Amino acid sequence: MAGWVALLWVLEVVDAASGHALDTFGISPREVGELRDIVPAAFMHFGFDHLAANSVPLLVLGFLAALSGIRRFLAVVTMIVLIGGVGVWLTAPPHSTTAGASGVVFGLFGYLLVRGFVDRRVGDIVVGLLVGAVYGSLLWGVLPTAAGVSWQGHLFGLLGGVAAAVAFRRPRGA
Repeated sequence: MAGWVALLWVLEVVDAASGHALDTFGISPREVGELRDIVPAAFMHFGFDHLAANSVPLLVLGFLAALSGIRRFLAVVTMIVLIGGVGVWLTAPPHSTTAGASGVVFGLFGYLLVRGFVDRRVGDIVVGLLVGAVYGSLLWGVLPTAAGVSWQGHLFGLLGGVAAAVAFRRPRGA
């Protein structure tokens, strides 16, 4: 996770040094050519403040999610990025651009919150309850309350995480 977050910081340094040339990799809604930006948009940010706000929760939630195995973690993140990105592409306001790892943050939050209940594993239920207690206020981010903040990315990231918990549940006894 430290390597992933470091990559995000390197990308933002390159973006700032290039006059924000990488911001073009954000998602512009309902333009077919923009579907290719669904994955890179999760790695781009609109400034260092934006990236800083995502870094600590991404480190913590990503670390906790990765404890169940790197292959499973990569599958979960892929599902979150795809569901979150397509949701943004379908529902974001016209003439907007959406980028950032917050959809992944919300997705990992949703994944960790429900994974234990889906898998019926006591340890994961405890982790989910702790994540809910510490990061539960994130849920306000799925509401359209702040101008310039993609509640769509947050909402669809969260839904992607819940879907990933169901899709990648462990078989009983595993």
